[in-house]
Amino acid sequence: MHARLDHLVCWVSDQLVSLHFYERVIGLPGVRAVEFREGKAPFPSVRISPECVIDLMTFESMRGVDEGTGVPGSSGHPLNHLCLAVGKEDFDALQVRLKQHKVEITGTGTNSFGAQGIAPETIYFPDPDGNVIEVRYYD
Repeated sequence: MHARLDHLVCWVSDQLVSLHFYERVIGLPGVRAVEFREGKAPFPSVRISPECVIDLMTFESMRGVDEGTGVPGSSGHPLNHLCLAVGKEDFDALQVRLKQHKVEITGTGTNSFGAQGIAPETIYFPDPDGNVIEVRYYD
């Protein structure tokens, strides 16, 4: 079987604040951002790759999530962190944007194993709701 990650759902307290963070600070393009701002979509997303997005949802926007998944208590399940792999140039540029936006890098790593092998460097930082994001690059 060959599977690909389609989407992740991050629980956020303010979808516009989070959309701004993921678009402007991290640099991911918004998906349905205009439609969300116009009240035509229940939540915005940001694109990680052509095949994967992060949905930015509030508990209020997704009432009935437990019923939809069929797993009681599934809405708001904590996630340890999500990891984005970028090129070295984007990795360096992100660190500059984090500093400009006063987002603290809370952790770093070297020679860390991931889906594509060993990453020379990794950084960790929180989004506005405390969701932990790891960003790394591969040689």
